[in-house]
Amino acid sequence: MKNSALSHSNNKKSWEKKHFLFYFLIVCILLLSSCKTEMDTVSQGTPTLPLAGTQNLVDTQTIIQQPTTKVTEEPLHFTFPTSAAPPVSLWRPPLYEVPWALNPFDHFYFTRPIATDDVNWPLADYRYGGVFFGMDIIHTGIDLPNPKGTPVIAAAGGKVIWAGNGLYQNDPKSSDDPYGLAVVIRHDFGYEGHNLSTVYAHMDRVDVSVGQKVNVGDQLGIVGTTGATTGPHLHFEVRIETNSFYSTRNPELWLVPPQGWGVLAGRVMKRDRTLLYGQEVTVVSAETGKQWTVFTYGGQPANSDDYYQENLVLSDLPSGKYQIKIKYDEELYRYEVTINPGAITYFQFAGSDSFSSELPNPVSP
Repeated sequence: MKNSALSHSNNKKSWEKKHFLFYFLIVCILLLSSCKTEMDTVSQGTPTLPLAGTQNLVDTQTIIQQPTTKVTEEPLHFTFPTSAAPPVSLWRPPLYEVPWALNPFDHFYFTRPIATDDVNWPLADYRYGGVFFGMDIIHTGIDLPNPKGTPVIAAAGGKVIWAGNGLYQNDPKSSDDPYGLAVVIRHDFGYEGHNLSTVYAHMDRVDVSVGQKVNVGDQLGIVGTTGATTGPHLHFEVRIETNSFYSTRNPELWLVPPQGWGVLAGRVMKRDRTLLYGQEVTVVSAETGKQWTVFTYGGQPANSDDYYQENLVLSDLPSGKYQIKIKYDEELYRYEVTINPGAITYFQFAGSDSFSSELPNPVSP
């Protein structure tokens, strides 16, 4: 009986062992099948989504469904240029072509004597007709502040009639002339039958000689501090008919403006129609709120344009609506104007008679 029970027990263990082996075999088959599926997936490659912002963006589901080809080439390397300092005039549009005149009495004949990647607009606090630091010295040009060595270029083509020291005293041997090293160009064209000249002063070096023909953009020298200066800048003048300190006109009416920008000119007077000298005028942009402060001419030897008869000019204004403010006899007067691109906007002020946009009568120079 004992042997029979033992035999039955052995048979049961044998069956359980076979049963265990059977299930173990099934589990192994399932595991192998699962491993094969994972290996097949790996061999196909895992898709990588493109970087955000790239142009070849595709649907994520499409990427997963399409196997990719194994890449054997070297990965792409991108090299970006070294950043450079932006040009000073990055925010300013390019100039109109010269000559430029939308109105019959305008004469934008000259390009800037400093290139467009440097400061080539007038010093705001000392424009044409300004009074030098409270002294009785009237400014007969505009100042373009730039570092020493900045190239000075011809504003138009013509012939060099002065190159060196002594321009004010008309003496080339003078070493203490207020203009310092200067160049004068007599241009190939005129205005209303009159000769035109331009002056370039306070240079550290002159690169042209008397009698030399130059074209627009030719280098005349470099910015400096010679003569009566408080810092490096180019003094630029426009002279009509004679090459004289007393025959200048406001260069801001002759230099071509940036594209889309315009010029404001005004005649500011008392009620009796006599000119107001050194009168402060504020100009405010209606779009941006930016404001400019400019003063009327301080007197002779500053000269008005033969047509506009102005005693105030503010150039390089982006086109748009502006408000002019003038405080006269303790009362503040306001006037709305629109600056038109490439043109001169004109106004008159006559004290308590206030403002008008009436143009002056044309006269012959």
